[in-house]
Amino acid sequence: MTRFLAILSLLVSLFAAPVLAVTPDEVLKDPALEARARALSAELRCMVCQNQSIDDSDAPLAKDLRVLVRERLVAGDSDSQVINYLVDRYGEFVLLKPRFAWHTLVLWAAGPLALIAGLAAVVIALRRRSGSRLDAAAPTGGKLSPEEEKRLSELLKSDEQN
Repeated sequence: MTRFLAILSLLVSLFAAPVLAVTPDEVLKDPALEARARALSAELRCMVCQNQSIDDSDAPLAKDLRVLVRERLVAGDSDSQVINYLVDRYGEFVLLKPRFAWHTLVLWAAGPLALIAGLAAVVIALRRRSGSRLDAAAPTGGKLSPEEEKRLSELLKSDEQN
């Protein structure tokens, strides 16, 4: 039984590991530069896949971007220079996590504002719902007005005749 669990956990760990699209011919010989390249690649969006980093994407454009990142690092660029180069070339969309700036303020504020609006809508709906229940459950005194009693007796008489 323990052997089965060990094999099962090994299989699960193999399938749970992140799949990286970096091919061996892209890997830099300098481990420090390669680590910087991987860190930068994880922050950059694949323009084809759009929900994957270029590190995870198999698209040809993602490969070109990975190679470009490595070329810039080998040329001596800092991480911020590489990011700025790619943003200048492809726009802010190339970043998986956009920078906080005035032109991205709406993007950053949209999530919290939507959450606040949703919570406010839930609170309002719950208040209306509990208010209508209280109105429906409120006692009327149990007595009918003289007009209501007259109308009720007329309805009962007409019902007996039918």
